[in-house]
Amino acid sequence: MQNQILMQVGHLVIIALGALGAMAGNPFVRKVFLRLEMANRGRGAGASSDDGKYGLLLGSRETFRGGRAIGVLERLAVYLCLVFGFPEGVAMVLAIKGLGRYPELRNGNDSRIGELFIIGTFLSILWSVLWVGVVIGVGHLLECFFVN
Repeated sequence: MQNQILMQVGHLVIIALGALGAMAGNPFVRKVFLRLEMANRGRGAGASSDDGKYGLLLGSRETFRGGRAIGVLERLAVYLCLVFGFPEGVAMVLAIKGLGRYPELRNGNDSRIGELFIIGTFLSILWSVLWVGVVIGVGHLLECFFVN
């Protein structure tokens, strides 16, 4: 009985820590964007000289207001949907995000804005899935220690 309680508490702690990890994906997403921006500059494409140090990444702040907060919520929602066995929820999260950003994507004159949106969405999902894998793996290890 005591082992079952410890295992349940352990699972809850792992799920909570995984949620924090999933929400903390902003540095990962920004690092990938910076690498992409530097690769574009190396090919002579992408940012112009007045884009500043980070080109499109920081230039998109005015286009995608609230992007960081939306990214955190997106990663948390995807993580929770997958951890609790509701993968259909991921489609709902993506639909809501796409519909919410549709006017900005449609009215943009720069095709890179759409690319930034898609890449950022995929990176957020990838980061969330990574944390789901960590939680499942640690959960299995926890069961090995507390079963029998």
